Amino acid sequence: MSEVPRFWRESRHRYRLVGTRCENCNTLYFPPREICPVCRRESVGKMREEELSGEGEVYSFTVVHDGLGQFKMQVPYIMAMIRMKEGPLITGQIVDCSPEEVKIGSKVAATLRKVRVEGKDGIIQYGYKFVLKE
Repeated sequence: MSEVPRFWRESRHRYRLVGTRCENCNTLYFPPREICPVCRRESVGKMREEELSGEGEVYSFTVVHDGLGQFKMQVPYIMAMIRMKEGPLITGQIVDCSPEEVKIGSKVAATLRKVRVEGKDGIIQYGYKFVLKE
């Protein structure tokens, strides 16, 4: 069982915001793609990994008052579409603030946080969330 947590810790994309950029049209995608949906065949072998800065701004958001099973303990929580500094829109949770503090256009930064606990062994899964920047 100890190999499962190690697998996820050693995954290069697990704890970093890594997308892919098409060398033909220069479009950056997140999550990563194998083929650019614009260039298609011309992009085969021309998609390059690129790490995002983690900086962005709130494009849109909502406050969730009735969360699904594993998220019920977090309600109310804020889910947002974040326009990253590099261009892609990313869905993520905004944490460490009240819903009243979040506005469209608010500057945010990615942070690593606990997402959930898996199974009876209590394996903690981490991932990115966002915090407001001062």
